[in-house]
Amino acid sequence: MRKVTAGLFCSVDGVAEDPFLWQFDSFDEELGTGMGEMMGRIETGLLGRVGYEQWADYWPNAESDTDFAGFINALPKFVASRTLSGELEWQNSRLIGGPLEDFVADLKNGDGGEIGVFSSISLVRQLLFAGLLDSLMLIVHPVIAGSGRRLFNDGDPVTRLELQSSQQTSKGNMVLTYGLQSASS
Repeated sequence: MRKVTAGLFCSVDGVAEDPFLWQFDSFDEELGTGMGEMMGRIETGLLGRVGYEQWADYWPNAESDTDFAGFINALPKFVASRTLSGELEWQNSRLIGGPLEDFVADLKNGDGGEIGVFSSISLVRQLLFAGLLDSLMLIVHPVIAGSGRRLFNDGDPVTRLELQSSQQTSKGNMVLTYGLQSASS
């Protein structure tokens, strides 16, 4: 069975929206190495509509020699959206037909490497609370963002997570990887 993984940059106060506004001075070599390792495992991508629109506007025109641009442009991508329709313009991108949870469950049961969730707080939340997210990596930058959308909200269901790994980087980032705690734990 394939694994569904997600990684989000977040601030100490839990903001995960628009990390490019506050992470620039704490992105270090260890995070770059970790991203390279992640890219080596992921064979399929999942995006929400907002993330798709932002990334489809940027990455196809990014310098072709950057590692991430080459990776994300070539990657098969599935987009969850209630408002987009028809063919998607960004190469290797297709809309998810039918209910998201059914689609992801079927994708997990197929052949291939990891399925990565990119640039979508909503998608990460939906898959986590549906029990379909196998691994959640939170890259906590040593900054208080002050405002912006957070991954978790008041009223979210109690959900036990199990720490799978942790690492502190040279610039003070904490890379915390969690999995859903099994019911028998």
